[in-house]
Amino acid sequence: MNNAGVFEDDPIGLSDIEWLDRWEDTLRINLTAAAQLSRYAVRHWLERASGGRIVHIASRAGHRGDSPDHWHYAASKGGMLALHKTIARAYASQGILSFAVAPGFTDTAMADDYLASRGGSGLLADIPLGRVAEPEEIAAIAAFCALDAPPSMTGATIDANGASYVR
Repeated sequence: MNNAGVFEDDPIGLSDIEWLDRWEDTLRINLTAAAQLSRYAVRHWLERASGGRIVHIASRAGHRGDSPDHWHYAASKGGMLALHKTIARAYASQGILSFAVAPGFTDTAMADDYLASRGGSGLLADIPLGRVAEPEEIAAIAAFCALDAPPSMTGATIDANGASYVR
């Protein structure tokens, strides 16, 4: 499961080096690490001809973008979705399945800080469900993908954002 992620701001007004450092740190943690772990898993399963499942925790930001201070976060999650789709298409015939979950805000410390800094009730107004997702909801979706999702679902992205972004 690829579930590591950071969500730190990167205002456009920073110095070039500081902006780029934050950009690269976010992509390294949110995307490059996921790609490297996925590569190791795929190679392992190919060598053993055993098949396997990868679940990527992306974000609705990978589909719709994010705030002006979070280009890098949206890009990293969009890249993760492309990574996931590529793995699904390339290795399904060898029994290697790839699934992605794209949550919106989830009730974690990372989301709490952001919601508080942006006037939480205003952001919640954009979620028709009226609340953010609970971690247990995202875990249930990830567990389904890891254990029970039918193989024909490989390549699927499951949105879990309270209808704040529908496609």
